[in-house]
Amino acid sequence: MSKISKALVLLMSMAVMAAIAACGAQPTPETVTVVETVVVEKEVQKEVKVVETVEVEKEVKVVETVEVEKEVVKAVRPIIYNSYNSDPEPRRVDEMLVQMFNEQHPDTPLDYSVVNHEDFKQAIRAYLVADPAPDVMTWFAGNRARFFIDKGLIMDISDVWDDAGWSENYPKGFKAMSSVDGKQYFLPSSWYWWAMFYRKSIFEENGITPPETWDDLLTACDTLNDAGIIPITIGTKFRWTAAAWFDYINMRLNGPEFHLNLMLGKESYDDPRVKAVFEKWTELFDHKCFIDNAAAYSWQEAIDPLNQGEAAMYLMGQFITDSVADDVKDDLDFFRFPIIDPNQPIGEDAPTDGFFMSVNAQNPDGGKEFLKFMGGVEAQTVMVKELGRLPVNPDVDSSLFNEQQLKGIELIQGADLVLQFYDRDTTPEMADAGMNGIMAFWDDPAAIDDILTDLEATRQEVFAEQ
Repeated sequence: MSKISKALVLLMSMAVMAAIAACGAQPTPETVTVVETVVVEKEVQKEVKVVETVEVEKEVKVVETVEVEKEVVKAVRPIIYNSYNSDPEPRRVDEMLVQMFNEQHPDTPLDYSVVNHEDFKQAIRAYLVADPAPDVMTWFAGNRARFFIDKGLIMDISDVWDDAGWSENYPKGFKAMSSVDGKQYFLPSSWYWWAMFYRKSIFEENGITPPETWDDLLTACDTLNDAGIIPITIGTKFRWTAAAWFDYINMRLNGPEFHLNLMLGKESYDDPRVKAVFEKWTELFDHKCFIDNAAAYSWQEAIDPLNQGEAAMYLMGQFITDSVADDVKDDLDFFRFPIIDPNQPIGEDAPTDGFFMSVNAQNPDGGKEFLKFMGGVEAQTVMVKELGRLPVNPDVDSSLFNEQQLKGIELIQGADLVLQFYDRDTTPEMADAGMNGIMAFWDDPAAIDDILTDLEATRQEVFAEQ
C-alpha cells in the first residue's frame, strides 16, 4: 500500500473512533465504506477502497483494503507545425527532424503539414488568424516577418531565446533581425548565399573564366551563344527569380545602401538611378544572355538545361544544389555577381530562414520546446550535413562545412552589406507591385518609364504613414 493510502486509512480510523467515543453504544452494527481516488501522473491511477466496520463494542476493524491499478488515458494536445519545405530534399530533411523530435518528446508529438512553397506565401495570412492557428510555422527573416509582427500576429518568444542561451551566443546580426523593440519574435535557423552558379566543364570547354566584371559577363554570353549554349537559364513563372537580378544590378550599380533605402521606401522608383538599373539590364537582353520563354519555367524546371549541359549559368541561392542532378553536383561551382561600378561597396543577398509562433497558438509550451529543438546544435547539424545550409547556431562543428560552404561563407564575409532579398527587404505590398513591374519590364523593356511611374505611385501609397 502506498504512503498516501496508509495515511488515508489511519486518518479515517481515527475519525471513526472519535465519533464512537462521543456518541456511545449504537443498537446495531454499522458498515461505513470510504472510496478515495489518487491520480498518479502519466502512468497509473490507483483506486484505494477502504471498508470499515463499526461495532457496538466500539471496535473499529479494517475489513478490506483493495488497491486497483488502472491506466490513465490523458488527452495529448499535439504541436501543429506547418512548413513550406515542399521541395523534395528540404521536405525529406524536415520529415527527418520531425521524427527526431517526436522520438525525443513522445508526450508532445508534432502534427506536421507541408504546403507548396509558393502557396504557403499566400496561405500564411489565413493560418495566422485561424482558430486554432498552427503553433509553429516556417518563414523568412526581414520585413516578411516584421510585417506580421507589427500586426500583432506573431508571438513574443524572448523567453525561448533566454532559456536556450541564444541571447548570449547567437551572432548579434541574427539576433537583431529577429528582434523588435528589444523582444525576439523569430528563430533564425539557417542561411544561404546567392551567387552565379555555373557548369565548370562548359566554361573550360569554351575558354571562359568566371566573369569578374559586367563586361566579362557580356563577353561570356557572346562566347556561349556562338557555341550554341544558353548563357543563363532562369524560370520566371514565379517572379522572385527575376527580382534577384534587380537586387544585384542595383547593388552593383548604385550601391547596397541605396538599394536598402529603396526597399525601405526612402528612395523613389522614378529616381534616374533606378531607371539606370533597367537600362543596364537591357544589355543582357541585347546580348541574348537569357533562355527563351523564361516565364514557361518554374525555377526548378529551369535547372534542366543546366543539368543537360544546354545552359551554363544560373543566378540562384545555394539551395539550387538540392535540385541539380547528382552527376552534375561535382561540376557545379559559383562566382560572385560581377562588379559594375568598382567604386561602390559590395552588397550580397544572404536570406535567412527560420520559424515563428502564432500569437494564437493552442499549444505554446509545446511549440516553444520545438523551437528550442530546431535552434539547437543537433537539428542544425542535420541541416548542415543533409542540405548544406549554413547554421545560425555558432556551436555547430565548423569542420562539417564542405569546400563550397566555406567558399560561401567567404563570399558573405567579403561583403560590405548583407541583405535578405527583394521580397524580404521591403513590405509585402511593395514587393508584390515591384515584382509585377519587373515582370512587365521582362515582357516589354520599352515600357520601363510607365512601369516606374506606377511603382512610384505604389511606393508613396504604401509608405505614406512612414
